[in-house]
Amino acid sequence: MTLSDALRAATVQLAVSSDTARLDAELLMAHALGLSRSDMLMRQRDLDVPHGFAGLLARRLDGEPIAHITGVRDFWTISLTVTPDTLIPRPDSETLIEAAVAHFQDRAPATVLDLGTGSGALLLAALAQWPEATGLGVDASAPALVVARGNADRLGMAGRAEFRSGDWARGVDGAFDLLLINPPYIVADLSLSGDVLREPASALFAGADGLDDYRRIVPDLPRLIAPGGMAAIEIGYDQAASVSALLHDQGLVVAVRCDLAGHDRCLIATKRY
Repeated sequence: MTLSDALRAATVQLAVSSDTARLDAELLMAHALGLSRSDMLMRQRDLDVPHGFAGLLARRLDGEPIAHITGVRDFWTISLTVTPDTLIPRPDSETLIEAAVAHFQDRAPATVLDLGTGSGALLLAALAQWPEATGLGVDASAPALVVARGNADRLGMAGRAEFRSGDWARGVDGAFDLLLINPPYIVADLSLSGDVLREPASALFAGADGLDDYRRIVPDLPRLIAPGGMAAIEIGYDQAASVSALLHDQGLVVAVRCDLAGHDRCLIATKRY
């Protein structure tokens, strides 16, 4: 079987359970070959199907996320190591970085706070965007912090990124130009399917209405947002009104930014002056 034939066959198998079957097949093949996906596609006529591909395909057919199989996920302009200890960074979350770029325009935030940092995706993407910035990532999960610190090391950002165990903003002092916040926001006991089933529940669920963690985070935002700064807060597609109300109660100005699918995805909170 040629490599092209193997990709077609794998795509058919994966299509039963994946909406990105062809992409999944290509990423698994590239990983088995030890190549980037683009290199694999350009050279596929000259390559043989590696022995390890069948095993990787079987893991994906069993429901294991691609990012857990390959151990890598691209996010914004960086590539991150991911493990089952962290939420897999998703393109929807890049909306927070887009909102920050639009807010700061021709200036740069000097300090960044990432609450619920997980793999470090948002903080490290911001530090890649603004090379002079420094930042702090906070997470309650010790295994997640190990992943985040490893990513900072691999990206050459360990000197600019500090990671700390913590309970959201409790014990965090000072004000920050940019806050990046992606808390759990799924309603408890909601039936889920797909890759998310393999991710840590603590990073997903937030009480009967999905707002438990917002209620704990929002009261700290007025003291944490520096003059001229902002907080970019990820929300579920139907939570703009409810989370905005929490922010308004703290005297903050709120704007909504949509993701590429047109869903409400990011609330931008700033101070009144």
